[in-house]
Amino acid sequence: MKPVWDLARLNYEPMQPRDVDEVLALEQSVYPYPWSRANFVDSLASGYQAWVLRDHDMKLLGYFLVMQVVDEAHLLNVAVSAERQGQGLGRFLLNQSVACSRGLGLEAMLLEVRPSNTRALEIYQRYGFKQIGRRKAYYPAANQQREDAIVMRIAL
Repeated sequence: MKPVWDLARLNYEPMQPRDVDEVLALEQSVYPYPWSRANFVDSLASGYQAWVLRDHDMKLLGYFLVMQVVDEAHLLNVAVSAERQGQGLGRFLLNQSVACSRGLGLEAMLLEVRPSNTRALEIYQRYGFKQIGRRKAYYPAANQQREDAIVMRIAL
């Protein structure tokens, strides 16, 4: 049975440099081609919107990073721990990334997603993101191949 999250008991706070080890471990556990430590460190140093979500015991549940590009947000990365997927936390983080972007006065949010990541594609489509393009050979893939990225956008 899926837990019903008491959002008031979750800890949602800006990502700090001290969070990087834990965020990196979660990243590596859920993505076949994870971001590097340097990606997270550089994102924090660049002042991107980066937030973590923890349970009441301070266990990391997920995170997201958003980069502002002129009047648009670019959702760079979002993840939920494998054991907590399917419980509404991804939707919560997506809601928070959109709210954060609206708070900055941004007009739209863009993201890239692998065509093979059907679960994420379904979540984004249900949320209202529309496919606006494709980046050829954007992501690393198995056997030194590359996988396209589907570019999606939602007006804020």
